[in-house]
Amino acid sequence: MNDLKVGPGRRFNFCAGPAVMPETVLEQARDEMLSYQGSGMSVMEISHRTPLADEMFEEAEANLRRLLAVPDGFRVIFLQGGGQLQFSMVPMNFLRRGEVANYIVTGHWGEKAIEVAGIEGRAHVAWDGNAAGANYVRVPEDDELDLEDGAAYTYFTSNETIQGVQFGSEPAASGPLVCDASSDFLSRPVDLRRYGLYYACAQKNAGPSGLTVVLVSDEMLEGQKAGLHKMLDYRRHADAGSRLNTPPMFAVYLFLLITRWIEKDMGGLDALAERNERKAQGLYSTLDDLGDVFATHAESSSRSRMNVTFRCVDPSLDAVFLDQADRRGLMQLKGHRSVGGMRASIYNAMPEAGIAALGDLLEEFAASVRAGKLRAS
Repeated sequence: MNDLKVGPGRRFNFCAGPAVMPETVLEQARDEMLSYQGSGMSVMEISHRTPLADEMFEEAEANLRRLLAVPDGFRVIFLQGGGQLQFSMVPMNFLRRGEVANYIVTGHWGEKAIEVAGIEGRAHVAWDGNAAGANYVRVPEDDELDLEDGAAYTYFTSNETIQGVQFGSEPAASGPLVCDASSDFLSRPVDLRRYGLYYACAQKNAGPSGLTVVLVSDEMLEGQKAGLHKMLDYRRHADAGSRLNTPPMFAVYLFLLITRWIEKDMGGLDALAERNERKAQGLYSTLDDLGDVFATHAESSSRSRMNVTFRCVDPSLDAVFLDQADRRGLMQLKGHRSVGGMRASIYNAMPEAGIAALGDLLEEFAASVRAGKLRAS
């Protein structure tokens, strides 16, 4: 299986999202832009009520079910609104007044989720990775969790994009397990039998912004609250085949192409997970070897395979490093303001050549620092 290539005029895009996409997918979208499947119309011009749209949604769902081995009794819903709408929809559908939901907060997006949940009911902090100003450097062990019994659900973020910490396996839970998997969705196999609801916005590994994928169990839907607004009701979206209103047709189309790419070009999720592990460990190994010049944010046991967060030991050199990276075509490496430094988002479509190019820069930069040749600009 050949590694991904970067075509003429393309650069290595390390953005956290919207993120790098497979070039073969972009090329096919380009070739079909004016006439989707010989229809004489762009996929953006086709009604979502046509047989062509039916086929597109059916294949997208079938591919996803096959890739993730989705169990019977789960509904697949294609929505809009990104992860932030899911922060609201989850408690609006499943957290009643007088009930409690457990929230395991391991970073920025967990913070946002629990803040919204508290509007609907009692959102209990089962663990806080920012306690005592730790700034989210790890995920918890199960015996550290303070889970309230009889919870409506237990919520966690599998991979925190900003801090670069990731769960290696599912945490303990009280009630159904709910996961925001936005930044490691379709990067590795997942046992969905452990979950009540599993969702992701697409713009990391599964397409462009504008699409959110929700997998929710029938069992969890049976406990859904009544009297919900139409567009905020999971069951109504599921029963309408994800077309309760006009869906983001182009985003669903690109999601379909990416599921094909994962399955046919990359060999499925097992092979992709091995490749993602190899990319991440190669980059972390280089950073660890250069520990006198660079420091990583996350503790080694919790390091993300998707978002590698690091900084210069001398913070005045961060801007110099970013300038050199831009000059080499290594783009969008600047870290989030809450963490600083650098962040290399190395999602599925990041080729190993991009990791090698970044590794070369890290080594050359470190050599220049050690030789006293670099100063803050």
